[in-house]
Amino acid sequence: MNQPTGFRRWIVVITAISAAIIELIDISIVNVGLTDIAGNLGVTIEDVSWVVTSYAIANVIVIPMTSFLQRYFGRKNYYIGSIFLFTLASYGCGLSDNLWMLVFFRFLQGVGGGALLSTSQGLMYDAFPPSQRATASALFGMGIVLGPTLGPTLGGYIIDNYHWSWMFYINVPIGIVAVMLSSAFIDKKEEELNINRAAIKIDQFGILLLAVGVGSLQYVLERGEADDWFDSSLITGLTFAAAVTLPLFVWWELRGTREPVVDLRTLKNRNLVVGSLLIVVVGYGLFTSVLLYPLFAQRIIGMTATQTGKLLIPGGLITLPMFALTGRLLAKGTSPRLIVVFGYIAFAAFCFTMSTYNMDASNGDFIGALIIRGIGLALVNVPLINQSVSTLEPRQLPTGIAIVNMMRQLGGAFGVAITNTYVTQRSAVHRGDLVSNLQPGDPLLTERLNALTQGLIARGVNAFDATTGAYRNLDLIIQKQALMVSYLDTFRLAGLFFVVSFPLLFLLKNKKMDPAAAKAVADAAH
Repeated sequence: MNQPTGFRRWIVVITAISAAIIELIDISIVNVGLTDIAGNLGVTIEDVSWVVTSYAIANVIVIPMTSFLQRYFGRKNYYIGSIFLFTLASYGCGLSDNLWMLVFFRFLQGVGGGALLSTSQGLMYDAFPPSQRATASALFGMGIVLGPTLGPTLGGYIIDNYHWSWMFYINVPIGIVAVMLSSAFIDKKEEELNINRAAIKIDQFGILLLAVGVGSLQYVLERGEADDWFDSSLITGLTFAAAVTLPLFVWWELRGTREPVVDLRTLKNRNLVVGSLLIVVVGYGLFTSVLLYPLFAQRIIGMTATQTGKLLIPGGLITLPMFALTGRLLAKGTSPRLIVVFGYIAFAAFCFTMSTYNMDASNGDFIGALIIRGIGLALVNVPLINQSVSTLEPRQLPTGIAIVNMMRQLGGAFGVAITNTYVTQRSAVHRGDLVSNLQPGDPLLTERLNALTQGLIARGVNAFDATTGAYRNLDLIIQKQALMVSYLDTFRLAGLFFVVSFPLLFLLKNKKMDPAAAKAVADAAH
């Protein structure tokens, strides 16, 4: 395989980054459109959440298997096939006229998307010589962060101006172009030219255990809060399934087969274990902030989806030069661990800053906090991923990188589950505290109720209904106040995750990847 140069190199770079970005955008783009989709399809918000859950389940099942799938089909064939499936499924999502048709195509979209992030990084590394691999990491890192950031922005604009189906149709032209460019400009590696599939043993039992175990765990994390956790027999059953199949999967991959679909022996490596734990926290922070910030801006401040998305842009733009700076620092030999330390501090600062806001927060307040977040993500992602796999042997890199990616996705799933549960619980607590302070005969309470009543009377409401309406409006004010404080608590909790996991950074061994290892990363099924 000849390394691309000049125009050909940048075509490969643009194709790889674009494919990674659209995969990551589709993880979050539908979040802002669930209400519109539910109304259009005539289903409840609880039912339409399957649109998010099905994609996430497919994604997290496929990611750890990418190394095997690339080896079996060949990287170029697998990559192009995945883009084609993702594009076709996107078109099917847009055409869907009922919920379960949409859920089916979202699952297929997740199957195709699982390879886009994974394989794109290998293509990026292959496009650069070892001396410029830090540049490749920085460029790819932009896509990792910009995808989840642009998702709500783009989704909000589409929902406010077009039909929700365009959230999926927008992928179609990008996917078609990506297939054409990949076919024309991406070369097959030498080992892809003569694949002997008959000699490759398929770990069917391992794949089954992985799919059931990880799929069940992802479902429980995604749907647990909505289904009242263990009050639901399905959640209880899937928790039991995950508790049985995941340990069995670990045993099978280590002891039961000679050709595991995921080589878990790589987890004997300290850097990979520590790095994976830290990646879980980063994934938790990334996806939690993408979920929580729009909720705060829209439900507490009263912004539209488009306004919420626009405030993400400055933070996303600051990420670009910061990734370039990170790449230069790594190339000059700066300690990756030192860079990650500053990134961790920045992300914790974002969380604690957001935990101080209230209903009077301005656009500038949000922009400032989101810029800090962008800086933190730029400093954390690339160095942490590289350090996680830097001490692995070249043959272990494909599995190591797949594990890191899966842990980031699971970290996001944990983040969403923890956020939803914590917000619900804290809202109930704060509502109780606020109501307990409302005492009959309190002058301030009486004054507020009279003001609400007179305001309704001034609008033509009769005195009896105005009094009832005043109490109802007061209840809504209490609910909103309780929700706001619960959001602040949740931001504070996210910050604490970064603080508590901070000492783990010093367990990472500082090691610059040698050219052989860097080349192996290029071949890895990321």
